[in-house]
Amino acid sequence: QVQLVESGGGLVQPGGSLVLSCAASGTIISISAMGWYRQAPGKQRELVALIISGGSANYADSVKGRFTISRDNAKNTVYLHMNSLKVEDTAVYYCNADRVRTVGSVRMYWGQGTQVTVSS
Repeated sequence: QVQLVESGGGLVQPGGSLVLSCAASGTIISISAMGWYRQAPGKQRELVALIISGGSANYADSVKGRFTISRDNAKNTVYLHMNSLKVEDTAVYYCNADRVRTVGSVRMYWGQGTQVTVSS
């Protein structure tokens, strides 16, 4: 059984910074891609940033230049450094691990979500 545990959400003022982390635990052989999605009230879940095992990353246009995703493959952990936060970044942020290989399966996993609120 694989679990994703997120941490680091909270309340921050516009222009501030937060760091989210997500650790995958379990009998994991490999993880192809890890990423962050977010869902604001009344909106669909959207991709924020994605990083593959080799280190290449993709970002939503709305966060380019402000957010940085990184990954520690040895710890099966992904981070999201969020700078210059805006009110419109307010959402529940979900960690995602795709093509997680364990003994007998390859599948996707989601974290439980962590709230990020940007407000003055």
